[in-house]
Amino acid sequence: MDNPTLWLIVAGVLVMAELLTGTFYLLMLSLGATAAALTAYADGTLTWQIVTAATVGGGAAVLWHLKKPLNNDAQDSNVHLDIGETVTVDAWDTQGHTQVKHRGAQWAAVCVQGTTPEPGLHRISEMQGNRLVLEKI
Repeated sequence: MDNPTLWLIVAGVLVMAELLTGTFYLLMLSLGATAAALTAYADGTLTWQIVTAATVGGGAAVLWHLKKPLNNDAQDSNVHLDIGETVTVDAWDTQGHTQVKHRGAQWAAVCVQGTTPEPGLHRISEMQGNRLVLEKI
């Protein structure tokens, strides 16, 4: 089997692995393998094929990573279904902490940074570990 065929098989295996995992980075590496196949068709040496695969695949993966926006899962209501729910705060301690009842359990909670803690109805705006971050409604 010649080198272009081997590179195209590697690209196909990477595409299949990407379909199974859904990472999208393997698709970028398959682009590198396809570029290496084109280098092999152009009679490039094995060294140039490997350099092309690494440069194109690695570069595409890095560019995809830089293009992708950073997620703040602590504020994502698709990750934490409690975000946006309301709770009632009876009292805050001197350090700005409280305990609230939510979904039948006691939760530790803090007030949103930069606001004065006040009793009353609050909305869950963020999750920090197992602690709720509350904003006054």
